[in-house]
Amino acid sequence: MKYIKTLHEGDTVRDIYLCKVKRSAETRNGKPYDNLILQDKTGTLDGKVWDPNSNGIADYEEMDFIEVFGEVISYNGALQLNIRQIRKAYDDEYAAEDYMPTSEKNVDEMYKELIGYAGQVTNVYLRKLLEYYFVKDQEFIKSFKSHSAAKSVHHGFAGGLLEHTLSIVKLCEYYVSAYPILNKDLLYTAAIFHDIGKTKELSSFPENDYTDDGQLLGHIIIGVEMIHDAIRTIDGFPEKLASELKHCIIAHHGELEYGSPKKPALAEALALNFADNTDAKLQTLTEIFKDKEGTEWLGYNRLFESNLRKTSI
Repeated sequence: MKYIKTLHEGDTVRDIYLCKVKRSAETRNGKPYDNLILQDKTGTLDGKVWDPNSNGIADYEEMDFIEVFGEVISYNGALQLNIRQIRKAYDDEYAAEDYMPTSEKNVDEMYKELIGYAGQVTNVYLRKLLEYYFVKDQEFIKSFKSHSAAKSVHHGFAGGLLEHTLSIVKLCEYYVSAYPILNKDLLYTAAIFHDIGKTKELSSFPENDYTDDGQLLGHIIIGVEMIHDAIRTIDGFPEKLASELKHCIIAHHGELEYGSPKKPALAEALALNFADNTDAKLQTLTEIFKDKEGTEWLGYNRLFESNLRKTSI
């Protein structure tokens, strides 16, 4: 197949893509047309169906895999596909993994490494809690390994949640070695659990969009509820330890305006917030600078509240 990233102006395309978005509109003259966003694992491409009632345009819906035929043009500095034919693809004509952004790292190896860190937790109650989800719950494990960490911004790809979580734990590994004030068992457990709510906040690929619970509750509250449900199955789990772990999860965004119901009040909660913020922002910069050459200024970025560019060396 021709991946979107490899397309150039003037190319003729007949291939299968995911119809990520389908919107009907009208020209200034009142003629109907369809706006599409096509997706594969390398990116997205705007598509236009100027005659949606043509015999060459078969029935299809948003989130369908469709075969399109058309020409690539350049419009306002961006590539666009003018589509003349569409048909809905059969299930055996495509592999779903070709149509979703995916971590460049090996998911199974990352998960094995994460479980290695979980195995370093010596507190019997925290160890049982980690095993409840990350060893025994096969459905959760499958979801966690394939989920993204965000709809956009950072780690918005399959395997992104696992990649992000492992990076957080590795940062916490340094914190523990440098600052004896930190309780390793609590911090490692909080780091591994901190974003588990995203398995329910976001739908799986190819949708990767907010669920009802994601909109109404958010991943922090969902994650605390998941932890609470598991704790109830562990006899004798200390109430104070449960509250300390939940606090780390609740406070890991650091500020009330960033979605945390509480600001960090424990050293471990503060360390988790710093690790989460570090990885999220550096990964965001990684994705912003990806495939960009030179040192041109990229313009004001709302997340960083600054104009950005790559370094010269």
